[in-house]
Amino acid sequence: MALKTRGAWKAIERWWAELLGGKRVPVTGRQRGDAPDIAHPTLSIEVKAGKTISTRLSDGMEQAKASIVGDQIPILCVTQSRKGNVGNLNWVIMEADTFVDMATKAKLL
Repeated sequence: MALKTRGAWKAIERWWAELLGGKRVPVTGRQRGDAPDIAHPTLSIEVKAGKTISTRLSDGMEQAKASIVGDQIPILCVTQSRKGNVGNLNWVIMEADTFVDMATKAKLL
């Protein structure tokens, strides 16, 4: 998806909404935490986009994909530690197509 306009974030949110079967929630009248970027019956969806993503993320996903054996699903586990405490903020990242496939099978989409 090549987007060059200043309103590209709206197009990105619409793309995710279509992919995940939700509806983009306009920003008008909304404050942080009032509503997600995309309304969906089973998921609370926020979208973050930017020109630069940490190479740790892209490299980590490429390593996970390169290490697949059989039918394994590549995921990237990310922890942001604060003040030396491991496990404060934790995420599991996977490619969108993989998530859509799994979520569809689990009837989340």
